[in-house]
Amino acid sequence: MLTHLNENGEAVMVDVGEKAVTIRTASAAATVRMQPETLKKLLAADLKKGDGLGTARIAGILGGKKTSELIPLCHNIPLDRITVDFEQKDETRLVIVARAKCTYKTGVEMEALTAATVAALTVYDMCKAIDRGMTIEDVRLLEKHGGKSDYRYER
Repeated sequence: MLTHLNENGEAVMVDVGEKAVTIRTASAAATVRMQPETLKKLLAADLKKGDGLGTARIAGILGGKKTSELIPLCHNIPLDRITVDFEQKDETRLVIVARAKCTYKTGVEMEALTAATVAALTVYDMCKAIDRGMTIEDVRLLEKHGGKSDYRYER
């Protein structure tokens, strides 16, 4: 059963009023694929627009904080923490990992996913002058803990 639909099939916000307050965490990732020279410049903070990774980190955190304003049925969650980290996967791929944490009645999967995606979009924006062919791919929830169930992405 889909929790965001009522008995008539209409979209509704889930009532979390009766749920227990617990510590909830989630992590998500997104990959940005680009030309090797673009990734070198990004990692060296040698872009005309400035520090691409620093800007993407702040944008990801802000995106995670604004998730309920972007995704219509998400609750406004009092976040304890959001982090955004970057890892060079190879000469063409940058992996962005966002982690979110709250002590609340519902989880932070959407906040982690939004943070990773907004950070990836910001990397694109910071680098587009030199590489418009970049792709954002493999956006996924890596894991979530707390509430009734845990989840870990396994491929």
